[in-house]
Amino acid sequence: MTESSDVQDAMVIERTFDAPVDLVWQMWTDPDHFAAWYGPEGATIPVAKMDVRVGGTRLVTMEVQTPGGPMQMWFTGEYREVVENRRLVYTESMSDENGNVSSPSDMGMPEGHPMTTEVRVDLEDVGGRTKMVLTHSGIPADSPGAAGWTMALDKLVDQLDALAGS
Repeated sequence: MTESSDVQDAMVIERTFDAPVDLVWQMWTDPDHFAAWYGPEGATIPVAKMDVRVGGTRLVTMEVQTPGGPMQMWFTGEYREVVENRRLVYTESMSDENGNVSSPSDMGMPEGHPMTTEVRVDLEDVGGRTKMVLTHSGIPADSPGAAGWTMALDKLVDQLDALAGS
């Protein structure tokens, strides 16, 4: 697979945070920190189970309020690469509350949505600040998923600011 095909059907967001790398790493790997910022505006994360090691699994539920009441979406995955304070790579699939992978079409996703996507987070210390490159393969840059990541990362900035101020 070439570099260009990796990015063709992937969403890539680069951000620089006014926070040290170890704190940004914790935001991605500590379930309580992750639950505090993950998901688009208005979403909550009632469950975040994370066994952050190569081969370890993750199970996350996102809850959003809809006119018909709360709706939950479950996601499961496996950690493929864990390099503390540098790189985190994990798979992500829609699932039930037990981590059993569900078909995207069964979950109301459009035709062609991949069964499994891959999230890659690269972190770099830049003079006490953190440069982060987030690549979510299988999620096109113009998709609702990409918009959700943008909102989530805005919430991450707020969480980092709140922690820095405490």
